[in-house]
Order: sequence, then structure tokens, then C-alpha cells
Amino acid sequence: MLAASFLLAAALPVAPASTDIRITARSITQFRTGSDERRFGSLEFVGGIEFSSRDARLQSLSSIRFRSDGRSFVSVLDTGNWLTAQIDRDAEGRIDGLSQATLNPILLASGRAGSKSSTDAEGLALRGGQAIVSFEQQHRVDAYPDPGFETSKPSKTISFLIPSRELRRNAGMETVVASPADGPLKGSLLVVAERSLDDSGNMLAAILEGPLKGQFTVVRHDPYDATDGAFLPNGDFLLLERRFSFLGGLGMRIRRIKGDSIRPGAAVDGEVLLEADMGYAIDNMEGLDVLPGPDGTTRLILVSDDNGNFFQRNMMLEFRLNP
Repeated sequence: MLAASFLLAAALPVAPASTDIRITARSITQFRTGSDERRFGSLEFVGGIEFSSRDARLQSLSSIRFRSDGRSFVSVLDTGNWLTAQIDRDAEGRIDGLSQATLNPILLASGRAGSKSSTDAEGLALRGGQAIVSFEQQHRVDAYPDPGFETSKPSKTISFLIPSRELRRNAGMETVVASPADGPLKGSLLVVAERSLDDSGNMLAAILEGPLKGQFTVVRHDPYDATDGAFLPNGDFLLLERRFSFLGGLGMRIRRIKGDSIRPGAAVDGEVLLEADMGYAIDNMEGLDVLPGPDGTTRLILVSDDNGNFFQRNMMLEFRLNP
């Protein structure tokens, strides 16, 4: 038995050192296929890229968060990896590539890399020296030290309030996000489930801390499911949603939910800012963040999850939010 224990320990994956990777990118200049239209409601399409790497680990981006410089970002992959990189812009200010990219495995509490089921990372929040990740399959919210998350095990696990029995195995907490400190939720963490529903068919969600700590729901409009979210500077919440069927194909939309409507016990809803189907430059859109653009305007960055599938694409799209 002792010998078997040593053999089992030796077989467990050990985290490799940080790996730099090279990423190639192709510009996306049209959001609606075959059209130079740039204004879509209150959003204006700035540009985007389709990107890839010879390193097969560059796949399945689930969430993205930008640093305060508006250029460097952290992303989690549902294959159990961290991606850090920075965006590069052309002379007109459009994103035209990614550089200084590194990939590292997300470590378990044991300090070792995990399996797909144990490190299926879906949501990410950066706040106060922490990189906070929500996982599905083995549902949990873990906080890692920031800086240092690339080579560190989690420093703590955060209670997510939603009973685990209510979370579907592959439709759990798709979103974890930190609200603005001066917004209605006073910097609290918020989680939203992809397609774990209450008796009314609404998506389960929770405010994890602060005076408004508690569960709420997000009204679900079939066939859309939540994939990520981000807060605007004024405290309103943007929810990225996705739909898929073999007949209808892929679709995405963004809803704007008033920040002061998010309260324990509430069922929140909001206006649709953007909706797109396969007639637009989209794929399996799973990540969303809000950041100031080079001109000081509010920008939205969306990324796709290609599922490691040859027929899907890693994409990054940028929109300007107009008043």
C-alpha cells in the first residue's frame, strides 16, 4: 500500500514552469458580414482580431480581465490554464495583435495542476491583490494571490451562497465579477450561473459579501444562457449571453442591468444593448470586460471560447459605448 501511494503521487501532474508563447493575429474590420456598418444601437464596433498559436494550449478562453493600464490582461481557460498577455494597437488605435503571452496551469490546493473536471475555470475577477476564479463541475470560488497566481495555490475558498445541489455540472457559476467600490454594491463580488435555474426558470446568482449579501436571480430569456459579465463605471452590470442550437447556430447578446436593481431576493432584467447571430463576426463568445479606451471612452472587449475545435475561432472584439 505504501509503495502504491508513492506511485500514485508520482503520477499526479506537477505544474511546469511559465511558458512564453507566440500568438499570430488577423484583423477583423467588419462586425456585420459584408457591411461596413459600425453603429449597433449604443455600441460602436471599433475592430477585432482572430488569433491562434502553434501552442495547442491556447484555446477555450472563458473570461478576461484587464489591468488598470488598459493593455495588459489576465484570462482563464476552461482547460485549467492562466493566460496573461497584452494587446497591441495600430496607428488608428485598433487592436491588431497580442504580445508577451504566457500560459501557466491553474493550481489546486495541493499545489499541483488538476484535471479538466477539477480546474474547469469559467469566471475571473481581479480585486485587491487577488485573482478570484469560479469553477464548474467541481463548483467553487477560489482566491489566488495577485501578483503570483501563476505559480501559487489558492489562498482561500470563498463561500458562494448558492447551494451546490442547485448547480448543474456543466452550467454552474460562469461569471464572477467585482463591482465598483463606489457603485451600488460597494465593491462586492457577484456570481451568476450559466443555466442553473430556480423554479421560475431564472438563472441563480448571488452577492457574496457586504451589507447586500445574499441570493438573487437573473431573468432568463430562452434560449440564452449567461457566459460572463462586467460592471460599467457607474455601477450598471453588463451580462454577456450565448445561445446555440443545431438549427439556429450560434448567437450572442449583451444585456445592461441597472446596478441599483441588484438586491437579495430580486429577479433582475435589463435592456438588450447588442444581439448578433452567425451573420456577424462572432463565435462562442464567453468573455467580457469593460475598460477605458485610448481616447478615454468606455470600451467593451469580448473574447470567444473555441473549445479546442478546428472549426471554431479564438476572437477578440472591441466596441465603444456611446452615450
